[in-house]
Amino acid sequence: MKNPFLIGERIYLRPLEREDAPIFVPWVNDQEITRNLILYRPMNRDQEEEFIARASKDQAGMVLGIALRKDDRLIGNTGFHALHLKDRHIGFGILIGDKTEWDRGYGTEATALMARYGFETLNLNRIWLHVYEHNSRGRRAYEKVGYRAEGTLRKHSYRDGRYWDVIVMGLLREEWDKRNTGAAPAEAKMRKPSRSKSASRSRSSR
Repeated sequence: MKNPFLIGERIYLRPLEREDAPIFVPWVNDQEITRNLILYRPMNRDQEEEFIARASKDQAGMVLGIALRKDDRLIGNTGFHALHLKDRHIGFGILIGDKTEWDRGYGTEATALMARYGFETLNLNRIWLHVYEHNSRGRRAYEKVGYRAEGTLRKHSYRDGRYWDVIVMGLLREEWDKRNTGAAPAEAKMRKPSRSKSASRSRSSR
């Protein structure tokens, strides 16, 4: 494993490096992938490097690469954004960019790793996310970890020539604790959460 931060059974999460940018460029220009993201403009390597540099300095969130334990191959990213310190909540997003690794449960495992880190290290009370109504794969993964639908932003996003609803989902600390009582904690290097209010774009949303 290369510089692991959170370690799961089949994947681990690690900080992104500038050298990772070329891996992401084809993913964020693939409309089958970006259909479930907030991205809609073409991206190049310079923009990807800028995104990684900005994410590494973001004090109100973080972006981590998702890598396979068996071969260290990067298959996506995940992260937090929009930390609210007083109310102890944060937004979550994830991207599995390698389409050959879809439907293998890696997104669910990464989502669970981030939830555990959020509640058991960052001392959050609520993690929320937005998911497009047509993203049934993503919604199933979130529900497996314990996220619940909390409301609908009606006709909130325009894509593919029409407006789509965006579903708001959330997971509370008490719900996570109840689901995971007695569960073995994931391996994690402990780092203190930052406290600045600055935030960067999280491309992994939805």
